[in-house]
Amino acid sequence: MNDAVSIAAAVREGKVSAVDVTKAALARIATRNHLFNCFTTITAETALIDAARIDEEIAQGNNPGLLVGVPFAVKNLFDIAGFTTLVGSKINAENPAASLDATAVAKLKQAGAVLVGALNMDEYAYGFVTENSHYGATHNPHDLQRVAGGSSGGSAAAVAAGLVPLTLGSDTNGSIRVPAALCGVFGFKPTYGRLSRAGVALFSSSFDHIGPFARSVQDIATVFDVLQGEDDRDPICTKRPPELVLPQLKQDISDIRIAIAADYFTQGAELEALAAVQKVADALNVTQYVTIPEAHRARAAAFVITASEGANLHLDNLRLRPQDFDPATRDRFLAGALIPSSWYLQAQRFRKWYRDRVRQVFQNVDIILAPTTPISAPLIGQETMILDGEEILVRPHLGLFTQPLSFIGLPVLSVPIQRPNALPLGVQLIAAPYNEALILRVAAALQTKGIVAAVIV
Repeated sequence: MNDAVSIAAAVREGKVSAVDVTKAALARIATRNHLFNCFTTITAETALIDAARIDEEIAQGNNPGLLVGVPFAVKNLFDIAGFTTLVGSKINAENPAASLDATAVAKLKQAGAVLVGALNMDEYAYGFVTENSHYGATHNPHDLQRVAGGSSGGSAAAVAAGLVPLTLGSDTNGSIRVPAALCGVFGFKPTYGRLSRAGVALFSSSFDHIGPFARSVQDIATVFDVLQGEDDRDPICTKRPPELVLPQLKQDISDIRIAIAADYFTQGAELEALAAVQKVADALNVTQYVTIPEAHRARAAAFVITASEGANLHLDNLRLRPQDFDPATRDRFLAGALIPSSWYLQAQRFRKWYRDRVRQVFQNVDIILAPTTPISAPLIGQETMILDGEEILVRPHLGLFTQPLSFIGLPVLSVPIQRPNALPLGVQLIAAPYNEALILRVAAALQTKGIVAAVIV
């Protein structure tokens, strides 16, 4: 299956119709989704109507947009007009249908993309595995016995399985980057507030980001450019003018200062995860190391804040109908509801201190390399793993290397490392806020060198 940019070019040039592309995507979903359990909603009727309209526009000589005719799907916490937003829950299935598309969905449609459905996730986005007690586990396309990661597991797996070339997910503590790494695709978390979250069900408001999954850097850049821009419907969305990154992808990267994250980011990981980082570093001739101070405390503080904010959103239902939650989600929310307010306030104070320290690090470096996950995809149902000779829980530790970064809203791209005959792994490319273009330029160079590439089943 071609990437999104190639599909759009073919539709724009009349080599294939948007209707035919959409029908082909719906056929793939109908025949293969049962293997992976990516989709919880399929919007076939509206997709075909939208595709027919696009073909009419092209016939009239109009250009419907950068993503004309490209099928896409979104994590089932983005509002889709006419459909109920499940957020991975049994409780929300009782809600009325959304009246408006989420801003991100609307923008992709305006760019000519065709929405074909909504995707499985951990309940209320609280998890790293997409093992959902209501809608079932999403299976990793590279090994159906293994998790796809989470909480945007359906989004990553749908791209890796070749069902659609583009999806959207959300990232609180790593929920885009973890599944991207485990499924072998690109997953991008821009700067906090850079993209509108209007019409997106939130987990932890001061952490939540949205972003795309795709099979090429060009696709990621295209979607990012389409989604940029202020939005009055989202009070935290930046007023900063859009900075188009697609035209910058081929720029020389020799002036970009790159370093490897040391200390915390080299501990508690399997050797293959560290080797993936070294492979990227070698390709870029990087030998410098930097320390992101107190990253372990940042992760601990992130746990406190997200658990508190998440529990606060669901207090009424936790009191009135606890039996209707996914047990894993319910227990973590209940724990979050019991966190003393003084802990939350102290975590927020530390957050400001940590943000200032990391800002100092970025005075001397532009891009930092780190593992995305400490291991490749664990088995579905696997509760523990051994790291550094210690048995630890799988679910929380999949976010070991992602949480300290989303804690202060840094832009990060997880790139899939070429590993023939091995399960996928990802490497994070990390930058200071609003430096998405630097990240994507480096990723494009790595893609040209053949170091990073999506692995589509």
